[in-house]
Amino acid sequence: MKDILEAILASDTERPDVAGLPIPESYKGIVVRKDEQNMFEGVPSKEKDPRKSLHLDEVPTPELGPGEALVAVMASSVNYNTVWTSIFEPVSTFGFLERYGRVSELTKRHDQPYHVVGSDLAGVVLKVGPGVSKWKAGDRVVAHCLSVELEDAMGHDDTMMDPQQRIWGFETNFGGLAELALVKANQLMPKPDHLSWEEAASPGLVNSTAYRQLVSHNGANMKQGDVVLIWGASGGLGSYATQMALAGGAIPVCVVSSPDKVEICKSLGAEHVIDRAAEGYKFWKNENEQDPKEWQRFGKKIRELTGGEDIDIVFEHPGRETFGASIYVTRRGGIITTCASTSGYIHQYDNRYFWMNLKRIIGSHFANYREAWEANRLIDKGIIHPTLSKTYALADTGQAALDVHRNVHQGKVGVLCLAPSEGLGVANPEKRAKFEDKINRFRNV
Repeated sequence: MKDILEAILASDTERPDVAGLPIPESYKGIVVRKDEQNMFEGVPSKEKDPRKSLHLDEVPTPELGPGEALVAVMASSVNYNTVWTSIFEPVSTFGFLERYGRVSELTKRHDQPYHVVGSDLAGVVLKVGPGVSKWKAGDRVVAHCLSVELEDAMGHDDTMMDPQQRIWGFETNFGGLAELALVKANQLMPKPDHLSWEEAASPGLVNSTAYRQLVSHNGANMKQGDVVLIWGASGGLGSYATQMALAGGAIPVCVVSSPDKVEICKSLGAEHVIDRAAEGYKFWKNENEQDPKEWQRFGKKIRELTGGEDIDIVFEHPGRETFGASIYVTRRGGIITTCASTSGYIHQYDNRYFWMNLKRIIGSHFANYREAWEANRLIDKGIIHPTLSKTYALADTGQAALDVHRNVHQGKVGVLCLAPSEGLGVANPEKRAKFEDKINRFRNV
């Protein structure tokens, strides 16, 4: 591993000469262990501590199969699926690995008593398997997290519809929070050359998810002038949704939970920001009953900000806590796009406001290959920027996941894997100089 790292660090602008270097027999990765999957039984979700379940272990390097690539991971990041994996909710991910292991002889490698997690990476290709022609050793890359077999006709119009569609590093093994990662070669995309390793690693999952959910015809198909309600607008998903709304000529209404987060949204260019904590919104009277008067008060606030206009599109991801309000405030014929459910999976709403006003709910999950590529292109063009706020060492991934679990972070939380320090990997400083302030907006907030 030392020789690989030295070759990569030799120059940020020259192609790393890694083609002839031996592949290590093992590597360090962040894992959850199968024999610990019941460790949090009886513990409330909010009290489950990822620092207890995420371990830095030495694991065997997996065999490289056809159509695959082995990548030296310079940096990665924490997504909410890492939190779910670490607290074994809503289910243990070892069930995913067992099912994937039954698909073929090749996929048996994923069914292990450990799960190397992580669904983002930026790094350098070390070796490719048979049949790979687009990528070769030394390529600087980022990876999207769509793992798909494409052996079924259902996946060939939209790869997210493939029956064997999975999220790499969550529903598969050998993820990106490690020194090495195993990916399908069609997960790879060019690393934006003006970004450092940790900056380039941070947008992948959330940026692509926001693109499909808002911009794509598979999602809301957002157009200029649409009024878009964005929950958690300074967070990992919301910070990219806010940028995409602004870049696409839409009008974001950003919902956050503190004055600091209000300022972040305004620094992105958003004019309409609601601090839900300061306004004191309580959409639930108790555990079982929502408060429609609070929906009405929330809708009134939105119309005050927008000059009387209601919401065209809701960017939903909190789920249970906010879904009733989202349905209510959406205009007649409007769209609620939903992915994830970080506050709970069982959604309740008053169906009268939905059916009688001809609204639509669209389920959205990550992105297909084309959508992920287009989202990465926006990063490369400097139209959308990373929202990295803080970076941890690989050994401290548990703390990074705890930050995300407790929502004490802003934007994205990065993790240095092989990279010895921040700021490395910038191959185009002239291009970077054009966007430096925007790249660093979330730093140390």
